[in-house]
Amino acid sequence: MEITRKHVGPRMSQIVCHGDTVYLAGQIAEDLSGDVADQTRQILEKIDRYLAEAGTHKGKLLSGLIHLAHVGDFKAMNEVWDAWVEEGNTPARTCVGATIVRPNILVEITIVAAR
Repeated sequence: MEITRKHVGPRMSQIVCHGDTVYLAGQIAEDLSGDVADQTRQILEKIDRYLAEAGTHKGKLLSGLIHLAHVGDFKAMNEVWDAWVEEGNTPARTCVGATIVRPNILVEITIVAAR
């Protein structure tokens, strides 16, 4: 089965497609000056773009992994997530508190989707 990689860098690819499965690298916001809700919105917009580029959409999410720098931001992040995810098509999901490599990154989201 063919593997297609997009936005390939020296350390990782942003999108990897294998058969009918699409893997996105962990996504962070472009503008890190906002709060967790703002960063989550930016990330989900980026995820929408990458999924479209891979020939799929958020209605085909399989799993999501969310890293929060501060577990106290869980509610604010979930408010944005819940407004974005398609009702009835919610993925398997994990959300953990984590030490993220830069202190101004408040949330990072990794997605796996079907095509």
